[in-house]
Amino acid sequence: MDTTVDFGQKGEKLALDYLIEKKYLILETNYRSGKNEVDIIAKNSGEIVFVEVKTRSTDIFCEPESAVTKEKQRAIIKVANSYILKNNINEEARFDIIAIIRNESETKINHIINAFTPMPY
Repeated sequence: MDTTVDFGQKGEKLALDYLIEKKYLILETNYRSGKNEVDIIAKNSGEIVFVEVKTRSTDIFCEPESAVTKEKQRAIIKVANSYILKNNINEEARFDIIAIIRNESETKINHIINAFTPMPY
């Protein structure tokens, strides 16, 4: 039986493989800035894409993407701002969620493009 961390890491690997298959250029994985982290930073069609991956074994209680709360979104946006400034990025940024349902009988990947946008504070 996978631990929660192992299960999450396997989900992130599935998401990474999915993005590579879709011709995304992977720039970073598990990028940290301070205490915050974003799972995947990629480039696609001239945009920098910050991807949060959520993996669950079932969607009975809620969809995996619902775990990306406003607070989590703000944390991801902070990491994105840090990455953009540190690397002098001039491309447009986008925030995606990859929601994965993975259990013994199925693996479903739902890629939500532009899942959220930065809001003014």
